[in-house]
Amino acid sequence: MTSIATGTMQSARALAPLPEVDPISGVRLPTMADVQRAREVIARYLAPTPLLSTPALDARLGFQAFLKCENLQPIGAFKVRGGLFLMSDLTEAERARGVVTASTGNHGQSIAYAAREFGVPATIWAPEDANPLKVESMRRLGAQIRFAGRDFDESRVAAEQDAAARNACFIASANDWRLISGVATYTVEMLEAMPDLDVLIVPAGGGSGLAGACLAGKALSPGLRVVGVQAAGAPAVYESWRSGALQTSERADTFAEGLATRVAFSLPAQILWRRLDDFRLVTDAEMRRSILALLETTRILAEGAGAATLAAAYAMRDQIAGRKVGIVVSGGNLTLDTLAETLAMEHAW
Repeated sequence: MTSIATGTMQSARALAPLPEVDPISGVRLPTMADVQRAREVIARYLAPTPLLSTPALDARLGFQAFLKCENLQPIGAFKVRGGLFLMSDLTEAERARGVVTASTGNHGQSIAYAAREFGVPATIWAPEDANPLKVESMRRLGAQIRFAGRDFDESRVAAEQDAAARNACFIASANDWRLISGVATYTVEMLEAMPDLDVLIVPAGGGSGLAGACLAGKALSPGLRVVGVQAAGAPAVYESWRSGALQTSERADTFAEGLATRVAFSLPAQILWRRLDDFRLVTDAEMRRSILALLETTRILAEGAGAATLAAAYAMRDQIAGRKVGIVVSGGNLTLDTLAETLAMEHAW
């Protein structure tokens, strides 16, 4: 597992004020007022997810772990929050044009779910080998599914071209203040239930969930330590945070499709550069072992991205011993084939 050491430069980042507008994309950044508005919208559609703690998991970790069970959302992932808030903010003209996006699955399910709720035509572009559970879910929710490319970034290009050709509303998967505001609401729920959390560990694919956690977490609990986690085989967001400049990876080599992003997005990066305390990389083997450890100690099934946070927590256990640690289980859309493969390859720690 790879880590960036924290220090003076890191602390300065965590205290730096946020700009009103992303200087790279020109998109405005979300605010806590946006998060509060998102919470009011989302409360009409979703109940708060549980914050779970079990003695068996705490005993293995050496600290109190509080699991935010976003795997129990209607689509099995946290992204549904952002989709609902974004769709509520579209104008009637934008809804009539329809929406187009790209996704490896969870963001696409979010947009499909929200589009169904608001009666909006939705087209989702996915990689050719996308998770079949997520593809079937998007279809069941009424979205039109199209396939292009070997990974998310190639399908994103196809989605952008499709939206432009049809004058549809293109929805970026992370570079949108409404998505970040929506997903930030799970952090608000966590801190209301457990105000004295010391550490919050959050996975990062495109970075919307992590940016939202930094925004809401630092606003509500300035002393909260926020730690991001990304796959070692797809480190674009991690490398962007580390270097202070947007980075692109040559590859997205991980079984965890929710983390398989080769390009970092500028809007969440603006928040991460100024609010994130630490960033960790975890290997596929560590994620697989954590899927099994989570299943064994809590009976919760997580997909790779959803177990990445637990993998980081386990690797950090000596550093955060005795603390109250929030761990976001961001999604549970694991196929039976991947579970069988994981059981054959690894053992729980």
